Amino acid sequence: MRVLFYGTPDFALPTLEALLAAHEVVGVVTQPDRPAGRGQRVQPSPVKRRAEAAGVPVLQPARLRDPGWPERLAALHAEVAVVVAFGQILPGAVLEVPGRGSINVHASLLPRYRGAAPIAWAIIRGEVETGITTFQMDPGMDTGDMLLQERVPIGSEETAGELATRLSRVGAEVLLGALERLDSLAPMPQDHAAATLAPRLKKEDGWLRLNEPAPILVNRVRGCNPWPGAAVMAPGGRLLIWRATAGPATAAAAPGTLVAAGSGAVGVTTGGGLLLPVEVQPENRKVMRWGEFLRGARLAPGAHLTNIA
Repeated sequence: MRVLFYGTPDFALPTLEALLAAHEVVGVVTQPDRPAGRGQRVQPSPVKRRAEAAGVPVLQPARLRDPGWPERLAALHAEVAVVVAFGQILPGAVLEVPGRGSINVHASLLPRYRGAAPIAWAIIRGEVETGITTFQMDPGMDTGDMLLQERVPIGSEETAGELATRLSRVGAEVLLGALERLDSLAPMPQDHAAATLAPRLKKEDGWLRLNEPAPILVNRVRGCNPWPGAAVMAPGGRLLIWRATAGPATAAAAPGTLVAAGSGAVGVTTGGGLLLPVEVQPENRKVMRWGEFLRGARLAPGAHLTNIA
């Protein structure tokens, strides 16, 4: 099948690889090159690099709503479009270009977690299961009729980055299955009344509120890894907590107080139970173990962490 592929980040790569192996990819549409990394050097997207290595034509529209794009895309004569974490909303005129429609690979069990960050929000909100949904796209945000779904359990300590890696591989398999059965699948309308949203993450979504219970804080730590990171204020400045667990309270103290947690461990009191950081990152420093940070910062039980805002 002649496929036009839309995608940008690493999450899209397994599906692109699967399509390159099983179908004819006539073009790849990805976001414009952007500054990235510490030096903020302009870099191509992971999808662009892979497409160029495979010799596939690459298009990088700043806005697909600009005039002329439906005609440029139609010139590729794709039968179907596949969209995976592209980063722009496709207007109706673009969706209608392929004769067999445009199929999205979405990392949730639609209609739950529509939007840009379904993996992070599923973890932040304490879900124990998510999945992949392929659906026929319409002009709405993840509102089209569903084709195939596959459920995936969420590991109790799994971060958003780790789950994304797993789901990206599942997404490739589900998409290939949808294409193989495209003639026989009966698209299923979504239950819009059951929809929930997963908006793009902002830096402040990672701010920990230490008066919340420890398990809720741990979920936010997991969901904000690798971005934007879960943050509190330590005596020496902002502290990112990359991994943490929850434990029972060992002392009555105001949220944010460092307390002994047994066997030489130190925890942080919360609105319910202890937050037990495992990996942290002080401002402008490398990631380190919690105990290493405490020693270097000369922090002991009785010291305090506070909310950023």
